[in-house]
Amino acid sequence: MSVEGLSINLATIRAQCDFTEAVDICLKRGITAIAPWRDQVAAIGLGEAARIVRSNGLTLTGLCRGGFFPAAEAAGREKALDDNRRAIDEAAELGADCLVLVVGGLPGGSKDIEAARRMVEEGIAEVLPHARAAGVPLAIEPLHPMYAADRACVNTLGQALDICDALGPGVGVAIDVYHVWWDPDLANQIARAGRMKAILAHHICDWLVPTGDMLTDRGMMGDGIIDLKRIRRQIESAGFRGPQEVEIFSAENWWKRPAEEVIATCVERFRSCC
Repeated sequence: MSVEGLSINLATIRAQCDFTEAVDICLKRGITAIAPWRDQVAAIGLGEAARIVRSNGLTLTGLCRGGFFPAAEAAGREKALDDNRRAIDEAAELGADCLVLVVGGLPGGSKDIEAARRMVEEGIAEVLPHARAAGVPLAIEPLHPMYAADRACVNTLGQALDICDALGPGVGVAIDVYHVWWDPDLANQIARAGRMKAILAHHICDWLVPTGDMLTDRGMMGDGIIDLKRIRRQIESAGFRGPQEVEIFSAENWWKRPAEEVIATCVERFRSCC
């Protein structure tokens, strides 16, 4: 039986299996939408990954990831631009719906977050013509403020949409509930994103209380405190009808369980909690 409306970000079972194995497990559960990471694709080769995608009729709700634009030196910024152009080409070859951007934090030794944010906008502007030519939308993913220093200095949906406003077509947002659930202006910004037709992806998991690790202790849907159904209603009211993409980093729980159990649980919780 197919599972409509559900995508699996392959980070959810990255500890247990490679790209090919993960696809097989998803297909056995009737899941035909996935979102791989670039290292998972590279491990089997871009050509082979693209063949698997095409031969199985898979939808790629995103490719993870581009970004990390800020750097202390011009050479570092240029290196990031080159890597993002490669990521765009990979997303195009795979037929991904978007390239997800984790934009990067402060350059080493810097305390100037505004300068880092300018580097982000400038970096996206530099690679945007390449993305437009390749037909690959760029999805800015705002990350929770706890990641502002090292992973993403764009921390609210409003900030991400301001960049989209400034840069125009070809740039949108990936809304990950783990990063934005706390935002008091979230409903207004989701509605704004809808008016801009900027919602490119919707990522789901849950926020555990307590959270044992900032990066690798995300919860399975229903195990935490995020109002997943409310956020889904807001996103769908804003016009997004794409799959919800489960993305769970869980070093001490879900990454230690059999991949088949994890995916089965994703399906059950998607149906009951989302």
